[in-house]
Amino acid sequence: MDSMLAQFAQPFDFNWFEQVVVVHGALSRVVSACVLGGLVGLEREFKRKAAGVRTNMLIAMGCAFFTLLSAVLAGGSNPDKGRVASNIVQGIGFLGAGLILHNRNRINGLTSAASVFVVASIGMACGAGLLPSAAVATAIVIVALQVVGFLERRASIKLFSLIYEVRGRDQSAMMQSILDAMDKAGERLATMDCDAIGDLQRVSFTLSATRRQHERLFRQLAAEPAIEKLLNFHDPEED
Repeated sequence: MDSMLAQFAQPFDFNWFEQVVVVHGALSRVVSACVLGGLVGLEREFKRKAAGVRTNMLIAMGCAFFTLLSAVLAGGSNPDKGRVASNIVQGIGFLGAGLILHNRNRINGLTSAASVFVVASIGMACGAGLLPSAAVATAIVIVALQVVGFLERRASIKLFSLIYEVRGRDQSAMMQSILDAMDKAGERLATMDCDAIGDLQRVSFTLSATRRQHERLFRQLAAEPAIEKLLNFHDPEED
């Protein structure tokens, strides 16, 4: 008991602290994980996703720190130095599952969950000292999220959701015009929201389609005489 108290009473070994932080590069690994995770988070923040800059920075830093601690806690004589780090994958799996939402006609959040999963791997790579590999992986993730998604839409091979808002004076005529345009476009109308602001009637609905299908439907709706004004907006739930 006395020896244990004497051990805790000893002053902090600053030379050991300096060796761990500076010589072994722990500080640079954690900071690199924050920076790379933040870059991915910027792309997610730009698209107004729930997992933004702070979330991705904390995930990357936590994974990097757990990877560092895994070897420290195992000690020099224990060959199993990845026990703590191996549990990161399970924990991130639970976190990513919370981002996935299953609605009646579609599933949202798959891309956000996948980005969280890959940011965790980038953080682990930083914690293991594989900084060039982590930087390349970060660049690939940003290209996949930003450039590939843009090319998919331009090539009209990816479905994405838009919110259509139709304004006019005769609500019944507008709803009939919407149904006629949807029938001509070969699309099924799921639900419509209707409200009124004074004499102005407003009908809105959400449609998931390709870029060409959206453009064709917009032209057909704009040609309907009962529709005085037609607008469309980005769906905030679109991943």
